[in-house]
Amino acid sequence: MAIDVHGHVTSPTLFERFPMPPSLADIDGMVEKKAEAGIDTTIVGSPVGAGTMVRVPDLDNYRQPLDQLAAFHEWVAEQVRARPGRLRAYAYTDPHGGDGILDAAARLLEQEEFVGLIVNSSINGEFLDTERAGDFFAMAAEHRVPVMLHPPAEPAGSAGLRDPRLVEHVARPGDVATGVAAIIFAGWLEKYPELRIIAPTAGGGLALLVQKLEIAHRMPQRMGPAGAEPPLTAERPPSASLGQVYVDTATPSPAALGAAVRVFGAGNVLFGTDTPPMNAPAQNALRILDQLGLSPEDRERILSGNAADLFGIQAPVQTGAGS
Repeated sequence: MAIDVHGHVTSPTLFERFPMPPSLADIDGMVEKKAEAGIDTTIVGSPVGAGTMVRVPDLDNYRQPLDQLAAFHEWVAEQVRARPGRLRAYAYTDPHGGDGILDAAARLLEQEEFVGLIVNSSINGEFLDTERAGDFFAMAAEHRVPVMLHPPAEPAGSAGLRDPRLVEHVARPGDVATGVAAIIFAGWLEKYPELRIIAPTAGGGLALLVQKLEIAHRMPQRMGPAGAEPPLTAERPPSASLGQVYVDTATPSPAALGAAVRVFGAGNVLFGTDTPPMNAPAQNALRILDQLGLSPEDRERILSGNAADLFGIQAPVQTGAGS
């Protein structure tokens, strides 16, 4: 049995407005295919709220009317209620969006359907390492819910990439690694020990950069670009914050996943597929995990135990041939 912490769905209304992968609309098909693979529960959400990850001219995902976001989240809640035990959800919010959108997200967390928050690792090229994100982190810590730090539609620096394939498969994981590092260096995890951050795609390569982060932390702080808001600074070394960072298994690379397990520990790894919209069979994620030579106890923790504890949800009933 398994809990998939990384899935996405999109409402029919948004399909009428934006180009999107068809798999995002086939919720029953997703649930059925995952059950056949032994994946019993999926935590779903949208990293763009009522927007789209596909580049659309003149579309700003961070300028969404509150009523539009509310309608989207109500639709998500309906999907969860219609599939008890199979789906739970993340509430989307914009950490820089102000009191209105943060208050709306906080109210969603009072509903049983929503068990975490999903936000972007950077917002219009800006990471979450300044006071602008302070109210968001205070809210997340108060509610003690995990925060999925998902890459945005347009990662920092991606405007210089001409090939959209590089944006999706290189820039977005890189944005996750940089975004987590920025949060650690800003001291948000130090200030709020209740915070738990989920870094998808096996942390975006962060496992290979921990020693570099330690070196960077020991260096004298330097000024950033002229006119930029000065970054906040953590007192403790980055390694002291890693226990509050979880990574998921949504990577096609056994090497990357193996490094993540070694660095973060099996207790901080969550099973995730990024399906939908990724079109690889769900069984592939299980096969990659099986290549790591994990003990039965660690494998079970990654498949379901860690997520059940982190999200405070009951481990799913065993179903499907792949359980």
